[in-house]
Amino acid sequence: MDSTRQKKIGRLIQKDMSEMFQREVKEVTAGALVSVTVVRVTSDLGVARVYLSIFPPERKEEVYDKIREHSSQIRFALGKRAGKQLRVIPELEFFIDDSLDYIDNIDQLLKE
Repeated sequence: MDSTRQKKIGRLIQKDMSEMFQREVKEVTAGALVSVTVVRVTSDLGVARVYLSIFPPERKEEVYDKIREHSSQIRFALGKRAGKQLRVIPELEFFIDDSLDYIDNIDQLLKE
């Protein structure tokens, strides 16, 4: 169960990272649409697990690898944005959120 502080920090990071992927780190996303679906912060506030939804799905792995390669640059940009609200910027771990793919799969099975 996440504490109130963890949820607040998760929402703050999610908001800032969403704006960053749209404006500041476009070279990392390589023209793909990247949405931050969920951010979960560990209890010691040292690690943030960021779940990403990437469109188009054909380039998902390519964009995901590029984001992971530039995670330190993304963390630095996050620090510049959220540095006033957070004492320590958590380490970022990126994961692909495949819940939309799962929903599409269920829809296809129901239509058959």
